[in-house]
Amino acid sequence: MNIHADLTKRAVVNSNELAWVDSPLPGVQRRMLERDGDEVARATTIVRYAPNSYFDAHTHDAGEEFIVLYGVFSDEMGDFHAGMYVRNPIGSRHKPYTKDGCTILVKLRQFDAEDQDYVRIDTNKAEWLAGSVEGLQVMPLHEFATEHVALVKWQPGTRFNRHIHPGGEEIYVLSGTFADEHGTYPVGTWLRNPPYSEHTPFSDEGCTIYVKTGHLGLEK
Repeated sequence: MNIHADLTKRAVVNSNELAWVDSPLPGVQRRMLERDGDEVARATTIVRYAPNSYFDAHTHDAGEEFIVLYGVFSDEMGDFHAGMYVRNPIGSRHKPYTKDGCTILVKLRQFDAEDQDYVRIDTNKAEWLAGSVEGLQVMPLHEFATEHVALVKWQPGTRFNRHIHPGGEEIYVLSGTFADEHGTYPVGTWLRNPPYSEHTPFSDEGCTIYVKTGHLGLEK
């Protein structure tokens, strides 16, 4: 299965407009944003777990990264409530489940082979740092080689300088509305800007976005 699998091309998906697709396990449904492969695939997906649903125990042979959007996601390592950012490295194993239901944004099989850190960050409590322009705040989540992951909060009316992403960029809009000269992106929108793309982003309404940069370039 190929969905926006060409990493050299720009992709924009409003996940709210996608149908929920049943996974092989009862009570687990998906909205597929990008996918290269079948059940074992490089993938970026919104996954919704119904109350008292679970996924079979499995090993992440190329890593897993997720942020909990709603509810509480659980596994043998603990309970992860909305706002938790988690990275499970290559070779990690777990059996995820939920008691009351949850929704997560998850990225699979996208780790550098040498990036072996477990990461657990509660973004409800972590510190916001001043951004490089007025009205912008940044919460760093992870960094390895050229890859940088963060949450970025935009106050209403914030404008950023035009800039280039040599290693590409991915964004998921967690709240509010993000925009650039190419379009307007409401909450739930995922976009991927390929290596060496340029834009001038802004937010009239204000927003909070998940941002990953530097991971799509040829140097990785």
